[in-house]
Amino acid sequence: MRQKTRLSGKEHTAPWERAFDKVLSPVEEFIHRQTTSGILLMLFAVAALIIANTSLADAYHHFLQQYLTIGLEGFQLSKSLHHWINDGLMAIFFLVVGLELKRELLVGELANVKQALLPIIAAVGGMLVPALIYFSINPDGHTADGWGIPMATDIAFALGALALLGNRVPTSLLTFLVALAIVDDLGAVVVIALFYTETINMAALGLVALFTVTLIFLNLWGVRRLLPYLIIGLFLWVAMLKSGIHATLAGVILAFIIPMKPKYDPKRFLSLIHTSVDKIEEAFRKDENIIVNDTLRARVQALGNGVSLVQAPAQTLESKLHLPSAYLVIPIFALANAGVPIDWSNLGNTMLHPVVMGIGLGLVLGKLLGIAGFVWMALKAGICDLPKGLTMNHIIGVAFMGGIGFTMSIFIAELGFVHHPQDLLMAKTGILFASLAAGLIGFCWLYMTSKQQRNQKTVEAEVTPAR
Repeated sequence: MRQKTRLSGKEHTAPWERAFDKVLSPVEEFIHRQTTSGILLMLFAVAALIIANTSLADAYHHFLQQYLTIGLEGFQLSKSLHHWINDGLMAIFFLVVGLELKRELLVGELANVKQALLPIIAAVGGMLVPALIYFSINPDGHTADGWGIPMATDIAFALGALALLGNRVPTSLLTFLVALAIVDDLGAVVVIALFYTETINMAALGLVALFTVTLIFLNLWGVRRLLPYLIIGLFLWVAMLKSGIHATLAGVILAFIIPMKPKYDPKRFLSLIHTSVDKIEEAFRKDENIIVNDTLRARVQALGNGVSLVQAPAQTLESKLHLPSAYLVIPIFALANAGVPIDWSNLGNTMLHPVVMGIGLGLVLGKLLGIAGFVWMALKAGICDLPKGLTMNHIIGVAFMGGIGFTMSIFIAELGFVHHPQDLLMAKTGILFASLAAGLIGFCWLYMTSKQQRNQKTVEAEVTPAR
């Protein structure tokens, strides 16, 4: 019998019961969490901006430069708090990104080549054109190293802005943006690995290869528990940190090796479930109180463990890490990296700085021309079709939203201008202003065009004679 509470004459399901009825697809769960994360990210970014432009700025920067040492005598890692956030915590973010990529490529929106073709074309255009615009403004010198900055799209911010439009935009537009942003993330990972790598330490790189092969062996051997992968993954991260290749890429390597297939036999699973339920009922008849009935508690726990183990390890880990990644890692990253001091009296000159112009035009204009332009050419060439319910107005709106390049753009800026703090400051300024402009323009465009389309349908309904 289901336990229910009665309040004001209405029946309410107990909170623990709702977990059995709450069924979300991986894409729905992803969109929901990224949307909430985008709002939280916005709040922490604003907080960092306020702190960096008040009397707290010196304390803020001093705190981030404090060193934290982990390890034993003779084997220690000593990094500033800022580095621990960017190299350590962000490895969790990249692990989640890798798991999302793997799921989408195997069973998601990108698994069907025909269905995935349009967002892939859009993402390629959205990476290529911004990089070319930036490079045309900064063709030489160390500022040219920032060409990868405007290529990135912040999926949490973009989905958060898009979700504010509610039912004005079709669900298929959210799905299109998710697929586009995931391909964009893959491009950013490749760019970081190939072009933003410091001097290579061959001995450490050998350890990276060793740990990677060990992880592959565990997969092929049929190991489906997460703990061995996570332990070796930690060693992989340390080796990657020492190799000169950015340590966060260890998260992507680990994600692509963790098994996506469970040891799952549907008939055997159903048989075990029925047997387990029978045993739970038998224990329940002896004593209904699960606190004092050890047998009942053990049977319920065994059922939960079995249901958990029947899922794919990669699927389980992605679900568990979404929460800390979206609500902890990314907000902390924003708080540590969005603290940009803005000289309002000299803002005009700042906006004319080549780095700021390259990033600003790349994110706002480049993403628009790249995403919408490549989609338009693909449609004209007959390579693919728009998803049902979408128009070019929707694509143009998403192209503007793609110019919100906050998290990954700042991350690449930290790598590209690590030895040039003034250019890093300019890069972050360009990212913040361009992301704000792109988000506002995209929101207004979709709001206005959706309203016009709705009014047009209303007018057509009014003037169409009844039959």
